[in-house]
Amino acid sequence: MTTSIHDLHIAQTETLPEPRLLIAEYPAGETEARFIADARRATRAVLRGEDDRLLVIVGPCSVHEPESALEYARRLAEVKTRFDQDLLLVMRVYFEKPRTRMGWKGLIYDPGLDGQGDIGEGLRQARHLLLECAKLGVPAASEILDLVTPQYYAELLTWGAIGARTVESPLHRQMASALSAPVGFKNAIQGTVATAIDAIHVAAQAHRFPTISLEGRATVITTTGNPDGHLVLRGTGSGPNYDAASVQMSALALQAAGLPMRLVIDCSHGNSSKDHTRQSLVAADIAQQLASGGDAICGVMLESHLQAGRQDIVNGREGLTYGQSVTDACIGWDTTVNALQNLAEGVKARRSVRQSQGV
Repeated sequence: MTTSIHDLHIAQTETLPEPRLLIAEYPAGETEARFIADARRATRAVLRGEDDRLLVIVGPCSVHEPESALEYARRLAEVKTRFDQDLLLVMRVYFEKPRTRMGWKGLIYDPGLDGQGDIGEGLRQARHLLLECAKLGVPAASEILDLVTPQYYAELLTWGAIGARTVESPLHRQMASALSAPVGFKNAIQGTVATAIDAIHVAAQAHRFPTISLEGRATVITTTGNPDGHLVLRGTGSGPNYDAASVQMSALALQAAGLPMRLVIDCSHGNSSKDHTRQSLVAADIAQQLASGGDAICGVMLESHLQAGRQDIVNGREGLTYGQSVTDACIGWDTTVNALQNLAEGVKARRSVRQSQGV
């Protein structure tokens, strides 16, 4: 009798399409490619302080219905021109959700919201949505959680994030070194920014590691490093870190590490104490900090959807309220526009202060 020692816990295997086949199915034309390249350049300029606008990454906690996400993108495209002088708007288009225990893992993993896990279809929907955003003139941002799926869509992103749960992961730091877009590293859940600062340094270096090619084959790549890593303050398990004192401490920690004193603040998660209604209060506080003339804050993040709040998945898509989150609770559209207005006023005030100082 032969003793089996492999695949003891594998119930089923399925073949995914090669990344190049999905890219060919939903290709980025020259117009879309040029738009994404320009959006990345603008984002880098804001992060580096070469552009005095505020980067605002705003949108659903996660995409569960492409239809409402696309409607959100259309609305964002409409208000984009209104705020363009002061805010660089980038839409949250998040497809993967890290889970502390169990729960819906995101559009890529379960596009039907029914536990069937049709990942091939999830990747198709994700790529198609990103292309539609580009066609609308809306830059897209997403958290990079999986180490394989970025080959299917990452070239369509203007901004990427490494979350608080994976910021310590050497594999995610290596992957970030290969990404073509700027990448924000969130402070660890327990609150320390040192881990994220280490990640920024590591991702800026060259790496050599195994991955899959566009043809779906195991391959080894050598990266040149990503020079556009930056810190994202997302609050801690014990409280927020968006206040002026916390921002100053984080900026000094960046300076001590030889990094620019520039950071992004997430208005949700620990900074809102997981209460979506507090996001507006956090944004208002940030606007006041901007108005005081401080330049450490170069961006904010807001979890926002068409409808405020959240809902549970009970029977797949059936019975769900259109445009309301199924993961973290979000602020609604009208509240979002008001928050954007407050932030824009803060940027205007900061600009006036700096001009009066001859900066």
